[in-house]
Amino acid sequence: MTVPSSPPSSSPLPPARRRKRSPLPVVLGVVALVGLTGFIAFGNLGKSLEYFVTPSEYLQQRTELEGRPIRIGGLVKAVQYNPQTLDLRFTVSDGGASFPVTYNGAVSDLFKENQGVVVRGEFTGDTFHARELVVKHSEEYNVPKTQAELKDLLQRTE
Repeated sequence: MTVPSSPPSSSPLPPARRRKRSPLPVVLGVVALVGLTGFIAFGNLGKSLEYFVTPSEYLQQRTELEGRPIRIGGLVKAVQYNPQTLDLRFTVSDGGASFPVTYNGAVSDLFKENQGVVVRGEFTGDTFHARELVVKHSEEYNVPKTQAELKDLLQRTE
């Protein structure tokens, strides 16, 4: 059986044209996405970061910082703590300047003399009234290697 052949066309069809798409919508979408991500990441970064000033820096910027809630950091000196009333008095110092601090509340076991501390609160006169204490602790963690070291560690913490 023979297949009928199609009649020869007089002119061949031109090749199909590809529709040209503009890259503008894609570029605008990428720029908008990057801009939104940047705004979320860096726009709120300043609001979430909290810095502390040292006692010496506070003395230099006293007029700007007075009466505002701030964080002040330094070393703890002259600790007086009453566990019955939870009243804590100490001095925070950076070696150049120092201020008395008062705080009322529970105190971490890590809080001690010559330990780094950051306190949040505000000054009233020359006394800093703290609402929150953040105590710096050692970044070392040593796992006891033997059973004897573990027992010794447990006895020291009791």
